[in-house]
Amino acid sequence: MDASSAMEKMAVKQSAGGAAVCHACEESCSGFQPHSWRKACIACGCSAVDHAPGSDVEDDQRMGRLLADSPCSHLTAKVKGGGGLRIYKRNRMIVTNPVVSRKDPTFNTTTYVWAPAGLNQTLAMQYMELIPDSLRPISGTDGALERRRQLFSQLPAYDQDPMKCQSIASEEEMCSMLLFVKSYKQEVLGVGEVALPGECGALREAATQRTAKEAKERSNIDKKDALQHQDHGSTSSSTASATGSTNGTDDSTKTGYRCTGCQGDVAKESPAVYAERAGYHSALWHPTCFVCSECGQGLVDLVYFWSNQKLFCGRHYCQTVWPRCSGCDELIFCQSFHTAKDGRTWHHHHY
Repeated sequence: MDASSAMEKMAVKQSAGGAAVCHACEESCSGFQPHSWRKACIACGCSAVDHAPGSDVEDDQRMGRLLADSPCSHLTAKVKGGGGLRIYKRNRMIVTNPVVSRKDPTFNTTTYVWAPAGLNQTLAMQYMELIPDSLRPISGTDGALERRRQLFSQLPAYDQDPMKCQSIASEEEMCSMLLFVKSYKQEVLGVGEVALPGECGALREAATQRTAKEAKERSNIDKKDALQHQDHGSTSSSTASATGSTNGTDDSTKTGYRCTGCQGDVAKESPAVYAERAGYHSALWHPTCFVCSECGQGLVDLVYFWSNQKLFCGRHYCQTVWPRCSGCDELIFCQSFHTAKDGRTWHHHHY
């Protein structure tokens, strides 16, 4: 499928007025009309996730904000004239195969809207072939749509950006959220990397070089502004911790590999997923086993949160630290809230 065909197919999913229609009830929805505080559509009652409103550019901007100021910031780029904002350098892959016919040869082009970064096309295609057909993010297909839905569900913008929250009611709550986001970016957030088993040494070396480069850049900034000396000291401490987590002997001489998820064997010629937070030398996963330990969904774009020796998606990691309102779906940073007998929580004004 070429790019123009993909765009035409995606355009069908928009209402006449341009609003994203519901992918759950489809034609019965006139287009996404957001509720004033629920993350739902008032036209059909389905969730915002079922509509996946917005565009790829907006998705990349949200991902850029999430990955900025974290060890994964190398996957982002500065927005020109954006005042320091960063955008996700989403890796795309275009595969072109010749179609043999009696006439002149033609080409069949397949566009993947996302693919693991840093791989040659052969290894990237090996990875994609291990993913179920329904989840392969090919442009214009249900797999690409499911990826966007997972971005909304697993990585809600209101779990990272206070400006997207409607329930932050005080400066104290705002500070609590900002400190929480800063903490998880530095200590928990990561993006999985794909490599053949036994090649973790190269991943570890690349991570070490990135850490050294970032430390040097911070040092240069510190020299230019002595007032930032204290902040630089604390940042360097967390960076050293991240570097230490990658220590370990190279496993290139090992003859057998075991998946951290299912405990099954991982073939040496089959791509696996590594997580720097878990330690390159001690953990790897089958692509289909790199999932959230809470909801079981594959981690979208390999973005993970590593806590208590477990993988989480962003949504479920945040819920291990702060309660989530069952009404507005935002995290609750206030001290007083309603808890039902079944354990669900609400802001008082949403119950």
